[in-house]
Order: sequence, then structure tokens, then C-alpha cells
Amino acid sequence: MVKNSIKLKKESRKLSIKEGIFSSIKGSFGDYYISPFAIAVNASNSIVSLLTSIIGLLGPLGQMAGSRLIEKNSRKKILRKSIFLESLSWLLLIGIAILFYNGIIKEVIPILVLVAFGIYTILLNIGHPAWFSWIGDIVDEEYRGRWFSKRNFIVGFISIVIAIIASIFLDFAKKNEYTMFGFMILFLLAFISRLMSWKVFKKQYEPKLILKKTKHFSFWKFLINASKDNFGKFTIFRALIGFSAAIASPLIAVYLLRYIGFSYTKYIIIILGGIFVSLFALEFWGKIADRYGNYRVISLSSIIIPIVPILWILSPKMIYLLLVPSLLSGVAWAGLHLAAGNFIYDNVSQQKRGLMVSYFNMVWGIGIAIGAGIGAFLIYALKTSFIEPIIAIFIISALCRAITVVWWLPKIKEVRETKKFSIHKTFKQIIFKGAKATLMEEAHEIVSIKRYFEEK
Repeated sequence: MVKNSIKLKKESRKLSIKEGIFSSIKGSFGDYYISPFAIAVNASNSIVSLLTSIIGLLGPLGQMAGSRLIEKNSRKKILRKSIFLESLSWLLLIGIAILFYNGIIKEVIPILVLVAFGIYTILLNIGHPAWFSWIGDIVDEEYRGRWFSKRNFIVGFISIVIAIIASIFLDFAKKNEYTMFGFMILFLLAFISRLMSWKVFKKQYEPKLILKKTKHFSFWKFLINASKDNFGKFTIFRALIGFSAAIASPLIAVYLLRYIGFSYTKYIIIILGGIFVSLFALEFWGKIADRYGNYRVISLSSIIIPIVPILWILSPKMIYLLLVPSLLSGVAWAGLHLAAGNFIYDNVSQQKRGLMVSYFNMVWGIGIAIGAGIGAFLIYALKTSFIEPIIAIFIISALCRAITVVWWLPKIKEVRETKKFSIHKTFKQIIFKGAKATLMEEAHEIVSIKRYFEEK
């Protein structure tokens, strides 16, 4: 029975990577182009910024609703239903593009984009607590950091390739004055990709989850006690980092497409440049997390995050933006996001994971929503003669990030027993000794995925 369970978990991990590929393809055709689509339908800079506010507020609300569903429903059932409904939301965006192309109610189209994206965000997040709980049961603790870094590397690499192809296609459509048709086709492909992801979930093994009846731990009680325990302190830290980042990050699309005037291809190459570098950084971060603890990864990545907004505004040249702010941002956020997920597993019991991850992301989402709302207000109301408002907003974001890191990071502790950290030994062991093994692992996984698609 135990051997059978191990075999099923191993197969489920492989299917999870394959499902992640389809999910990332959906993101490459869809998620990356929501802000450019809003700009294309003449949405104001404030509305573009509010798209991030929607993610921050409605996403965690969807997760809180999803965490309650786990109590009475199979995690697999929750995911299959939520993913199917989520895929249909791309048809709403296609309908909005058709309305804009035909000049129908053009003045309210930007608001419709907000509404459609809000529906998509809720449906996307309802299934997240179930997925988070499920994946935690099929990935063993001792190699969790390495496995997630491997999964993120594979799906991220494919995502980058697809997104660049999509940007070239969209520029071609724009050049021939078929921009809306370009967005329609991309969103249609996003719809199809998510349906394929839904299909893969049907084959995955779900370990049985037995939930003990415990006294309900409300969100408000969680907030009140957040500053008293390690997990709560990290929750506050991440929320404040999210708040600080959201002041400026939604405006990067505006900065690149409107302020500097880049094409869709240049825009997506810069955005994805950091993601591409982060794929290689994930292996490094994952091994540090497994050996030296997630707090070490959080600390190292948090040193970089405050300086990123300043780097964006130092030069408008594409090569600089690609190699400096995009690169450093990708490395830093990759480390923080990877460690954040693992930090939850380390600090929260299996019984509470689904609920706690929804609370964790709810607090983060509130921070994101408020930060993006402030950014939207500032880009609308800020009037200065000595500095461009968007530049001033980037500086404000950098200061808020720095204050958060200096004040809150020392309050967080590592809960696992880990090895003593040495920068010299870490680089030597992980980069040099682990290089050969890492390449062999990635090659084996890519061959496995290739065979999967050939069978299809």
C-alpha cells in the first residue's frame, strides 16, 4: 500500500509539471497581455493600475471562499470546476475586444475590462487553496525547495518562449491595423490552453485528506494575533512588501508602452527578461532553502527588492532595462516567492494549510490593493514641475520597500534545523558541485515531457 502510494505520488508530480505547462501557456497568451489590452482600448493610467488592485483584493477573497470548500469537497473536484469556469472568462474578454472593434459602447469598455478581469481573478483563485494543500501532500519536505524550483524552471521557460512568440504576433497585427483581432486570437488560445490544463487534472492522484473537526479560526482573529507569532509576522512583512511594490509595479506597463513608447515585443522581452534569469536562480534559491532555511532566502532576496524601482528610471535604453532592473527584479522576486510558499509549509500544520494560505494571501492582497490604489491616485493627482509624476511614484515605492525590510525582516525567525550559512561555501557547493546533477535532472524531465506530448 505504501509503495503504491509512493508510485502514485511520483506520477502525480510528473502530471503536475505537465499541467503547469498548459497553465503557463495560458498565462503567456492571456495574463501577460491584460495590461497591454487595457491600454489598447484606451484605459486611463489609473485604470491600468487598478487592474493590480483587483488582483490583490478579489484574488484572496476567492481563496478564502475556496478554503471553505475543502471542508466538504474533494480537492480534485474543486480544482476541476474552478479551472473550467476560469477558462470561460477568457471568452468575456474576447467579447469585449469585439465590442471595441465595432465601436460599441467604447466609452465604458475600460470598465468592462476591469469587471471581466475581476471575474477571472476570483475564479482563478478559488481553486488555489485546494491546489496548495494537494501539492503539499505529494511533495516530500526534504526536497520541496528543489522540486518547486525544477517545476517553475520548466514551466517558466516554456512560458517565456510562448509569450515572446505572442508579442511578435501582436506587433504584426498592430502593424497591419488588426490589433483587436490579435488580442482576440491570443485570448482564444488562452482559453484552449486552460481547458487542456483542466483535462490533465482529471488524471492526477489525490491523497486522501482527513480533516479533524476543530474550532474555526476566523480571519479577524488571525489578524489580531498576527504580530504575536512567526508566521503572522512573516504575513505582515510580505503584505507590506506587496503594498510597497504595488505602488509602482502596475505602472511599469504604462512606463514602457506609453512613457518610453516601446513596441509589444520590446515590452514583453523586458518583462520576461527577469523571469528568464529567475528560472536559473530558482535552482540556486531552492538549494539554499533546503540546506540553510527559507528565512535565508527571504533575507537575501529582500536586500535587492528596494533598489529595483530606482533602477527602472535611471535609463530608457532597452538593453539597460533588460539587463539591470528586469534581471535583478526577477532574481529577487523568484527567491521571495519560492521561500514564501515553503515558509507556509514549515510553519503551518497540514490541517490548517488550506485556510492559512487563504488568510496569508488575503493580507497580502489587501496590501496589494491599497498600494495599487495609491499608485492609481498618485498617477492621476500628482502634479510636479521638477520631476515626472511616474518617476516620483517609483521613488516612493523604493522608500516604502526599504522601510519595510529594515523594520520587519529582523522580526522573522527560521523554524527548521538548518546548516550554518557561509556565502563562500554555499556558492562552491551549490553552483559548482551541483551543476552536473542539475543538468542531468533537467534533461531527464524535459525528455519525459517531450514523450508526453508525442504520445498525445
